[in-house]
Amino acid sequence: MDIATILGIISAFGLMIAAILQGSGLTLFIDIPSVLIVAGGTIGATLIDFPLKEVFRAVKVAKNAFFNKLEVPTEYVRLLVSFAERARKEGILALEAETEKIDNPFLKKGLQMLVDGFEPRVIEDTLGKEIDYLKERHKLGADIFTAMGTFSPAMGMIGTLIGLVQMLQNMSDPSSIGPAMAVALITTFYGAVLANVVFLPISGKLQVLSKYECLIKEMILEGILAISEGLNPRIVEQKLHVYLEPRLRALTEKKGE
Repeated sequence: MDIATILGIISAFGLMIAAILQGSGLTLFIDIPSVLIVAGGTIGATLIDFPLKEVFRAVKVAKNAFFNKLEVPTEYVRLLVSFAERARKEGILALEAETEKIDNPFLKKGLQMLVDGFEPRVIEDTLGKEIDYLKERHKLGADIFTAMGTFSPAMGMIGTLIGLVQMLQNMSDPSSIGPAMAVALITTFYGAVLANVVFLPISGKLQVLSKYECLIKEMILEGILAISEGLNPRIVEQKLHVYLEPRLRALTEKKGE
């Protein structure tokens, strides 16, 4: 579970609710027609903008913003360096036994291609395209939530305009102007909250997770290519350290001593 996402949502909604309760009750901010306008309009516009299957896929991907387990890059550095050492001593075919022990499908595929004798150029082309397509799929999922974050405030404004039109039709009754104006503004409130507390933050989190996952895969690809070229394990380690922040580099060097 992503603690930052959970804490962010709890703090954002919690503080807003606390501020509302300081001045009035929550019932003033509950309006079913406004919910229908904002939610229905946002969903409808999203379905127009994107294929149905991609929208459903994005909804499933959204769970990654709440439940994700970031892989530790230093573990892959040590693993790839150990593979380089074994390949240098016993040959590439000695790594075949290691493929059954690997859980990461990307690393397993790369190692299997290495054992099967594929040329480095073929390995780089195949795994590189896999990374590129992964980036595109992740980008599409994040783009859908960015679009929803754009549509929801616009739907809120449309709801406000609807409320203002209805209010102007009852100008003869001054007592109805205040409540009608409040309802008109609630739709804008709903749209702003959904955009800035839900949709856009989820899009941002998905982009961050995508960059992290792609970085891990690029590091693995670099290690596989270095092993295929028969480089010294120390050189392999230095190549992989490029993908780590200085603190993690020092950590792996310390543990490797």
